[in-house]
Amino acid sequence: MSAISTKHLISIKDLSSEDIELIFSTADNFKEVINRPIKKVPSLRDITVANVFFENSTRTRLSFELAEKRLSADVVNFSASGSSVSKGETLVDTVKNILAMKVDMVVMRHSSAGACEFLARNIDAKVINAGDGAHEHPTQALLDAYSIREKYGNVAGLKVAIIGDILHSRVALSNIFCLHKLGAEVMVCGPTTLMPKYISSLGVKVSHNVREALEWCNVANILRIQLERQQTRYFPSLREYTLHFGVNKALLEEVGRDITIMHPGPINRGVELDSDVADSGQSIILNQVENGVAVRMAALYLLAN
Repeated sequence: MSAISTKHLISIKDLSSEDIELIFSTADNFKEVINRPIKKVPSLRDITVANVFFENSTRTRLSFELAEKRLSADVVNFSASGSSVSKGETLVDTVKNILAMKVDMVVMRHSSAGACEFLARNIDAKVINAGDGAHEHPTQALLDAYSIREKYGNVAGLKVAIIGDILHSRVALSNIFCLHKLGAEVMVCGPTTLMPKYISSLGVKVSHNVREALEWCNVANILRIQLERQQTRYFPSLREYTLHFGVNKALLEEVGRDITIMHPGPINRGVELDSDVADSGQSIILNQVENGVAVRMAALYLLAN
């Protein structure tokens, strides 16, 4: 098997566990590449990739761009701000104009759930979802699971707690799908107001007590409060959220277990996670960032094939 079983990478649900393992084994090879003195390979030398971002992004956009350049692809970057989108041009027209310039793959982030799937049905190029609304963020889930695999040797049998704003998080949903496919147990933890009504149907444990979640898990993936997606107030104040759901060194010492700390970024330091935890030996946050390039190289390479 030299290619994944789907034409696009829109959702983790579209991938089999074999697809995920193939992405990981390919990422292993590319991780060796990016740690060499010469960090480029000619794998996508004849491929042009457009990064089409309708929402702000730092890590994901840079990670994809670096992955594409490491593979020797030609890269076109598009940002909605200052483009014809502000004049009323539709999503499909915007992308079709980009494709008319002979683009082979589109990496897209959009504020609307389902935008990437809609685009994939309307254009011929391969589409990778770099985050669509509060729906999914498949490459983030893949790099998170890859980082767990790197730390523990395997994902199966581990207990992973996802703590924070579950309701608005595309990272949480993709992580749940990915971790279940790889055989991990998952617990979500956060305020009742930040839990989706359908959450129990996803086969996860649900907790509203951060200490309980930390006492249960091997790995804690901490999510930020997504204030930009909240149309109403879901809790009295950030200070109160931090008191009840913030993860700090004192709490981890009280729990007294060796827990691996993760965060997809950006971190709101002093809110969901204190600096003395984020920068501690228990944290693999920077490993996630490094692994993101290798995993995205793997996804791009396998889709191009």
